[in-house]
Amino acid sequence: MPAAELWLGVDAGGTNIDAVVMDTHGHLVAKAKVAITADVHSGIGTAIERVVGHPDVDRARITRATLGTASAVEAIANPTALTRVAVVRIGGPLTLAVPPLTTWPVDLRAAVSAGERVVGGGADYDGRAAAPLDEDALARFRATVGPSAEAVAIAGVFSPVTPDQELLAAEIVRRERGAATHVSLSHEIGSLGLLERENAAVLNAALVSVIEDLARALDQTLSAEGIDAEPFFAQNDGTAMALGHALRFPLLMVCSGPASGMRGAAFLSGLEEAVVVDVGGRSTNVGVLVRGFPRSSSLPAQIGGVPLDFRMPDLVNVPFGGGSVVALDESPPSVGPDNVAHRLADEALVFGGRTTTLTDVAVAAGRARIGSRSLTAQERRALARGLPVVDATLAEAVDIATASTVAPALVAVGGASAILADDLPGASEVIRPVDGDMAGAIGVAIAPVSGQADRICPNRPDKRSQALEEARAAACARAIHAGADPDRVEVVEVDEVPLTYLLDPAVRIRVRAAGPRT
Repeated sequence: MPAAELWLGVDAGGTNIDAVVMDTHGHLVAKAKVAITADVHSGIGTAIERVVGHPDVDRARITRATLGTASAVEAIANPTALTRVAVVRIGGPLTLAVPPLTTWPVDLRAAVSAGERVVGGGADYDGRAAAPLDEDALARFRATVGPSAEAVAIAGVFSPVTPDQELLAAEIVRRERGAATHVSLSHEIGSLGLLERENAAVLNAALVSVIEDLARALDQTLSAEGIDAEPFFAQNDGTAMALGHALRFPLLMVCSGPASGMRGAAFLSGLEEAVVVDVGGRSTNVGVLVRGFPRSSSLPAQIGGVPLDFRMPDLVNVPFGGGSVVALDESPPSVGPDNVAHRLADEALVFGGRTTTLTDVAVAAGRARIGSRSLTAQERRALARGLPVVDATLAEAVDIATASTVAPALVAVGGASAILADDLPGASEVIRPVDGDMAGAIGVAIAPVSGQADRICPNRPDKRSQALEEARAAACARAIHAGADPDRVEVVEVDEVPLTYLLDPAVRIRVRAAGPRT
């Protein structure tokens, strides 16, 4: 009988890079944690080198390697490495009042945009063409932007209902600029709202160079370590996608870290319905598990100041973590925004430093037992003043996340989860799973693959039934393209929302499919 496969998972967060090797039975074979470095690529390489160097790891048995990283978000915040994008909106003349990228921060728009144009075309909500695609205007725009555009983003009015004009525009662009040209089509990424969907398509195209660099770095590291594994990348919903899919849709990585942490929390605790509190070195994320996955947000997202409308986990972010600096001389004590994060082992009081951090507060309260120096009785009394602030803030975040009168079970994970009280107000119990500090990397390693489809149709039984079947087929097809096993992919979520504000009643259908990796 051949030896069981092994799965490598790497979670590159804001403070540490965690790596694990899991077997197919869900056993943790090896783990490694390294501090984040200025060069994230080398840090990822170091983490992989350490974890696969464990004596229990047979590199020849590693068949897949999955990376979760905050690189996409960091690139948007510091946009010098982003790809230059030509933006085409198919919607003239009805959408000229609000030009493309109007809602973007000025500096980000300047870094990304190689030019924007609204051309004639678009569809009505029922799929009928509002006007034909103005191919001549598209050709003139392509000639104007020329070689300054490294990628193209195309967004059409109601293209999720009828993507024909986006597909035609993409065909024209690739015919003129070459088949290898990256073209982001909004109907493949976002939802129905034009501006938010357009923004998502543009950001997706802008992140192409980021994912290409990550893919090269991962490939080089795996080759150097003698690992022949299929590469995957973590997604925003706690699932993963194959390399080819990730190169087409890099935007799907932007919130993969918190989502992977929640998936890891579900796996480690055995709970599919719970609240996860993931405490890192810089910040804390609170989210709700539904059927073992992060609950999706029903509200438009915003990344780097850009409004978006595509699937994101519903999270409450608390801007403090284990490395946050605590000002005890204030009344009440304040936490943050200063943070020592990866310098914690040098600067925190419990390690012989001179900076008061939340980790020191947790140690003083007996919630954590780490450090190379014992706190004095006077220090413990002083640090205790920081506890009410921390507990009240986290309790409020849990209340906001759940919006429920029923006290939930909390799963505490993350490297600094010790700051969370065992008797947090509003929680029925606090569960601290073994290896919870590696929840993100474990969630990355075990992640299945998913795909989603969005449709809108007249609210009549025959049309609704047809649209539902089309959405199911499209969601399964996208999951398979992302790397799911075609024989085991299945629909896991169906949402139907009536659109009552239209003259003709319509319904919006959203379907998500998921399955294990091939």
